[in-house]
Amino acid sequence: MQKSLYTQENKILLQLLYETRKMAGLTQVQLGALLDEDQTFVSKVESGLRRLDLIELNAWCVAVGLSLPTFIARYERSLGRTA
Repeated sequence: MQKSLYTQENKILLQLLYETRKMAGLTQVQLGALLDEDQTFVSKVESGLRRLDLIELNAWCVAVGLSLPTFIARYERSLGRTA
């Protein structure tokens, strides 16, 4: 099995994290503040240097105004699957 860091699925996840932040009209600094983190945390997540666990992903979703199920559904659609 290929390491997930180097898969198309991970690239899609990172792109979706970036897009959700941008669609919410937030800068990395603003999102970091909402997450009680700094800008480098957001940058590392979006560039794939830092992974999110489920709780952190949920916090990201809440901060950008999405529910976790909505985010997962968007991810599934981006993969060409139906959620």
